[in-house]
Amino acid sequence: MTLDPVLAHVDANIDDAANRLLDLLRIPSISTDPAFAEACDEAADWLVDDLKALGFDASKRPTPGHPMVVAHAEGPGPHVMFYGHYDVQPVDPLDLWDSPPFEPEIEDTPKGKVIRGRGSSDDKGQLMTFIEACRAWLAVHGSLPAQISFFFEGEEESGSPSLIPFMEENAEELKADLALICDTGLFGESTPAIVTRLRGMAREEITVHGADMDLHSGMYGGIARNPIHVLSKVIASLHDDSGRVTIPGFYDGIEELPEDIATQWQNLGFSSTDFLGEVGLAAPAGEHGRSGLEMIWSRPTCEVNGISGGYQGDGFKTVLPAQASAKISFRLVPGQDPDRLSRKFREYVKSQMPADCTASFAELGGAPASMMSTDHPAFEQARGALSDEWPNAAAFVGCGGSIPIAGYFQDILGMDAMLIGFGKDDDQIHSPNEKYDLESFHKGIRSWVRILHAMSH
Repeated sequence: MTLDPVLAHVDANIDDAANRLLDLLRIPSISTDPAFAEACDEAADWLVDDLKALGFDASKRPTPGHPMVVAHAEGPGPHVMFYGHYDVQPVDPLDLWDSPPFEPEIEDTPKGKVIRGRGSSDDKGQLMTFIEACRAWLAVHGSLPAQISFFFEGEEESGSPSLIPFMEENAEELKADLALICDTGLFGESTPAIVTRLRGMAREEITVHGADMDLHSGMYGGIARNPIHVLSKVIASLHDDSGRVTIPGFYDGIEELPEDIATQWQNLGFSSTDFLGEVGLAAPAGEHGRSGLEMIWSRPTCEVNGISGGYQGDGFKTVLPAQASAKISFRLVPGQDPDRLSRKFREYVKSQMPADCTASFAELGGAPASMMSTDHPAFEQARGALSDEWPNAAAFVGCGGSIPIAGYFQDILGMDAMLIGFGKDDDQIHSPNEKYDLESFHKGIRSWVRILHAMSH
C-alpha cells in the first residue's frame, strides 16, 4: 500500500476530521463526578459508533465504573493496540474559562489555530489522531496496513479503578505485538518524541509524635522535645550537600544512561536556566554533575510535598505541638522497587528519632518505573517516520511523571508500549482554556499514517 495518497487524503479532509473531534469534545465526559456518568456513557457510545462505521468490530464493555471501548480490525503485518482515554478533567474554576469548556471551537491565536475546549489535548484530540489515521488508510486503500485494535478507557482522570481488573480478565483479547499510547507531547514546539522511560512513584506520610498533648511553650519550651524540630531535622538530612539522597541503599540497582540516549538528549538543546526561568527560578538544584534532562527523566528524586504541625490559624498561639507531619514523594527509575524503598525510608526515619519521639507512617502506595526496550524494530521505524513528518528529528526521551498504563501493558499483557503524543507544554491540560494546536492534530494524524506504513514494511 502506497503512503502518499493517504497523506494527501488526510490533508484534503482535515476540516471534516476537526469537526468530528469537536463533536466528541461537546460530550462532558468528566469521570470523577457521578453527575456526568451518562455523559461518559455517551462518549463511549460515540466512539463505538464511529469505529463501527469504519468497519471495526467495536463494543462498549461494562465495568464497575465507566465503560471500556474495545475494537478490532484484521490486517497484514504486526498487531498493534492503540490506547487512549475518553474521560476528561473537571472544568473548575469555570469563571476562568474564556469560552464554555464544552462548546469547543477552532480559534485563531497569534501562534496559529487551536482547538479550544476541555479534553482537546488530554486526551480526546490525541485519541482521535489514531482513529483519523485509520480512517484515511481505509478511505484510500479499503484496508489497513496492519492488524489494529483500539482500547479506550473512561476513568484515566479518576485513577483508573476498573483498568487492572479489566485487563486481567480480558488479557488474551487485549494482547498485541505492541501498544501505542497517545497521551504525551512534543519536545518543545516541533521535535517529536517517543517516551521510552517513565519514572515510578512511592508516597509516604510521616508523623512525628512527642508529648501526649500540645504544650505551653513558656512552660515546656527548651526542656521538651518539639516534633517540628525533629521532623525538620529529618527532612533536612534527606539530601547531602551534593544533592544526593542519603537514605541507605536509595541508589542500589540504578544503571547509568546509555550513551546513545544521552547523545540524543544532548542534541535536544535543553536549557535548565530557560526551563526554570519560565516559573520564576534561575539556579538548577538537584544532583551535582547531572544535566537538567537527566534529573527530570532518568534520576530518582525525594521531594517534600507538604508539612503540617502546630497552630496554623490567624494570629499566634505559643504551643509545642504534640505531633508534626510531612508528605514525602519519591520519583523512581528502573532498578528501584517502591516497596523496598518505603521500607528503607521508614527504617531511616526511625533511626533519626531522639528520646521521647516516635514516628508513624501512612500507607499511600506506589508503582515502579517503566523502561521500554528500544531494541524492538518498531521503535526505530517510528522514529524515522516521525522525523520525516516534523521539522526536527525525533528522539527517544524520558518522562518525569508517571503513566501507569505503560507498566500495566508490560506487567499484565507482556507487551512493550510506545508513547507518542503531539501535545505542547502550553496546552493547559487540567486547567481552564485547554487547547490543542490544529497543527498538532493535523500532523499527529499524518504521523500515525507514516508510523503504520513504516511498521508494515
